[in-house]
Parts: sequence; C-alpha cells; structure tokens
Amino acid sequence: MAEPRRFRGKSIAHVMEKVRGELGPEAMILSTRKHPTREGLFEITAMPCVQEEPASSREPLRELKSELMSLREMILLLNHSGGLLERLLTHPGLLSLYAALIRNGVNADAARTLLEKGDSLGDGSGGSGPAVKRRVLREIAQTLEVRDPFETSRGSPVLAAFLGTTGVGKTTTVAKLAARLMLKEKKRVGLVSIDGYRIGAMEQLRIYANILGIPCFPAFCQRDLLYALRKLSSRDVVLIDTAGQSHYDRERIEALRELIPAEAPVDCHLLLPVGTSDREMDEAARRFKAFGLKSYIFTKLDECQRRGSILNQLLRFPLPVSYVTTGQNVPEDIERADKGKLLNLILNGKQSH
Repeated sequence: MAEPRRFRGKSIAHVMEKVRGELGPEAMILSTRKHPTREGLFEITAMPCVQEEPASSREPLRELKSELMSLREMILLLNHSGGLLERLLTHPGLLSLYAALIRNGVNADAARTLLEKGDSLGDGSGGSGPAVKRRVLREIAQTLEVRDPFETSRGSPVLAAFLGTTGVGKTTTVAKLAARLMLKEKKRVGLVSIDGYRIGAMEQLRIYANILGIPCFPAFCQRDLLYALRKLSSRDVVLIDTAGQSHYDRERIEALRELIPAEAPVDCHLLLPVGTSDREMDEAARRFKAFGLKSYIFTKLDECQRRGSILNQLLRFPLPVSYVTTGQNVPEDIERADKGKLLNLILNGKQSH
C-alpha cells in the first residue's frame, strides 16, 4: 500500500489542486488541518486511491474507504460549503462529520445549521474537537423525536389512520403493524379500509386480515367509517388504511379529510418514502398538515442508500417518528423508530443490526 503524503498551501483549494495533480482525482484524503505552527497555511494528508484487490481483502479495504474522504468529495464540499470548509479545520473530526452528513443526503443548509447549533463554527474556544463533535451529535439526536403511537392507557381503542401519496406502502405498512401489534404486543387489532380508488386495495387488506384472523371493514363514506368504528369499539387498536392521494390533488385530500369524523379521536400518521426528493417530501407534509399529523413513518429504506432526507424533513417539519419500514415482507420489515438507529442511518447510510 502506498505511503501517505502531506501537501501544504495557503488555501484549501490550492492544496487540493496539488493533491489532484500528483495523486489524481481519485486520491483519498486522510486528514485536513490548519498547520499547527505556520499561520495561514493548510495541510492535507492524502494517498492514492485504495484498491479493492485481491478479493480476500476486499471487504476490509471497502470499510477503510468508507471511513475516508475522496478528493472528488472534498472538492464537492468546497464548492457547496460557502466558506465553511476552512472554518471546520479548527476542529479535527468535524470535517468528517460534515462530510458524512452531506454524503448521506443531508442538505448543506441543514448540516450548517446543526453545526452552528452545536457551537462548532466559532474561533476554536468552544472546547476540544471531540467535545464539539459530541455537541453536534447531540443537536442531531435532539432533532430525532420518536414515539410509540400505540402506547396508551385509555380505555377506548387507539384509532390510527395512515396517509400518504400513491405508492408509499400504506396497505403493506398497515398489515405489518397489525401483525406486529397482534403477535408481539398481544393487542386486539381491527382494520378499516377507506381506499375506494385503487382496484384491489380493500381485497388486499382483507386477505391480510383473514390470515391474521382479525376483523376488517370497508368504508366508502363517513357513515360507513363510524359504523366500522362502533363495531370495533372493543379492540385495543383500529388501523385505518386510506386511499393514496396525489399531494397536488387538493380536492381528493379535502374529501379524505371530510371523511374522517371530527368526533372520532383518529390519530393521523404520514408515510414518506426515504428515496423521495426533499421537495416532494416538503410538499406532501404541507398538503397533509391539515389532518393534525401525529408522526412520520419513513418507508422503503431498502430502496435507497442515502437516508439524510429523514433529517432534512424533521428540520423543516418537526414531528415524531413512529416507525420505519425496510422491505415488502409482512410482518418482518418494520421497526419501531429508535433514536440511535435513526442517527446511524443518517450518518452511515445503513441500518444497524
């Protein structure tokens, strides 16, 4: 393996140009810092790109690469950091944290806000590097509020409706939750489907209900829904599957809102697929806000590797996270939200087991 080399210059951009000229655009950055004795000088330690051969050592090398930063990534950060990059060099370790956030889809403004809240962008008087990094991680963790929507002591059933755009996985999520609540938490569960638009949606939910041996009612109007809720009044939990709505179709969203009776204490939860763009998540949350949302359920984590959109959404529209879904398997691929796991997803782009 090639030996690391040090490069110095009067600006980060100048030093990175030296690295690219001598080690190529795929060079790996090992460390960056302001020179400890020469003011105004920056130093980067780099090495040629880590190769993944032979096959016997491929996995350890891949893990090593994931801990480093490529020169391409460094240039990307420089172009999008608005002068932040050089300030981050005051505290070794913060740059890698910032890079991890950006790498995994957290937008630059959100990452900068979190660093500022963690008091990490000052003059270096805010404590040691590790202490500053811990403050930033604590700020991120404080953004991640989680809740169990079915933890209640009230005598009447918990009524939970699941909202979202077409294709977010509402019916499958309802089936997963029904199985989890029934088999793991020993709750008596009932189902209601008010998805009268999608062909086969009610039949799909009814099949899941038959497998689990629990009641399932269709509802095409508010009267049907009130009737179903009366019939299920002895249940611990009633899960309500709703029709997928385009968040740009205001009329259908309003029709759904009028379908849910004001006199019934129905908690509404918004499903958002993690791979959706920030703009689409933003728009969906705005459109469904009128339902008095109680939590987010982030779906389809298995379909993307960058999960920073979770943090972006929580910073724009703060709500607790109740569950995440990780695939199509019923009932396995759903997990109750956990702060530690969410933090790992946002920073590392993968699930911890």
